[in-house]
Amino acid sequence: MNQIEELQKIIDEHNNIVFFGGAGVSTESGIPDFRSTDGLYHQEYDDPPETILSHSFFMRKPEEFYRFYQSKMLELDAKPNAAHIKLAELEQAGKLEAVITQNIDGLHQLAGSKKVYELHGSVHRNYCMKCRKFYDAQYVKAAGGIPRCTCGGMIKPDVVLYEEGLDQETIQNSVRALAGAEVVIVGGTSLVVYPAAGLLDYFRGSCLVLINKGATSRDRNADLLIKSPIGEVFSQIKTGV
Repeated sequence: MNQIEELQKIIDEHNNIVFFGGAGVSTESGIPDFRSTDGLYHQEYDDPPETILSHSFFMRKPEEFYRFYQSKMLELDAKPNAAHIKLAELEQAGKLEAVITQNIDGLHQLAGSKKVYELHGSVHRNYCMKCRKFYDAQYVKAAGGIPRCTCGGMIKPDVVLYEEGLDQETIQNSVRALAGAEVVIVGGTSLVVYPAAGLLDYFRGSCLVLINKGATSRDRNADLLIKSPIGEVFSQIKTGV
């Protein structure tokens, strides 16, 4: 039995599966990741991305923050790939309980997934810091500088910046999903971003599947380890939908 057949068997035999994903799920949709050799962390800017994408930098230099954010973080033309689509089908088939994602691009929802826990927020939600009025990502992208509310307040993306904590309700929902899962499929993440990666400690189920091109800190714990692009893997899975 090859690895794809093994994954298919696991999916066929279980109905309480949780998917935990990272940047590698979105790179196949053309969204650059941060940590690969050609990712954003290896490009040249006046300040490193970790600094630009911090709360203190946003508050201190919002114009520079938005120059980076609007050009590098808002890939609004990206479309869901085979992984996003197959995960939505697995949910529809009653196999997948939830998607827990470190991504902020909203592609899981665009593909049709209903229960998505976004650990790091979403570029599609933006709020005025003064009156809390909502704005979409298109408005922020088109602002061409600091996006302002009709009340004059500065708009902030609902994404978790460095120095900010994760949303507690999202964490609680993710922990509940992982603790109750029979199978967890981890895909497209090197599991180096904490506290997100630490949530996997709550999984007590029977089978851990890891799908990632590179090595992860949990490879030795995996019941099935597939070192291939996640879209390529999921495109071969049958969902019954």
